Amino acid sequence: MKIGKPISGIGIVVIIFGIVFFLQGQSLVGPKSSFMYSNPQWVINGQWIIILGIIIFVAGLLILRINSQFPKS
Repeated sequence: MKIGKPISGIGIVVIIFGIVFFLQGQSLVGPKSSFMYSNPQWVINGQWIIILGIIIFVAGLLILRINSQFPKS
């Protein structure tokens, strides 16, 4: 089963969302009317979301590597 690629893709999307949230919290991106804009809590939330995305991405890569070393017949 080739589930490693979709998991890695989800990880990349989560990382991108985390970066956007982080930048909105820093007042660098987004509309000023957003509740995340210039909000220090969203700087922290964005960092945690980025870390979570990296973990998901690495898990997908590990699954791909394991599946390539032990192919199913």
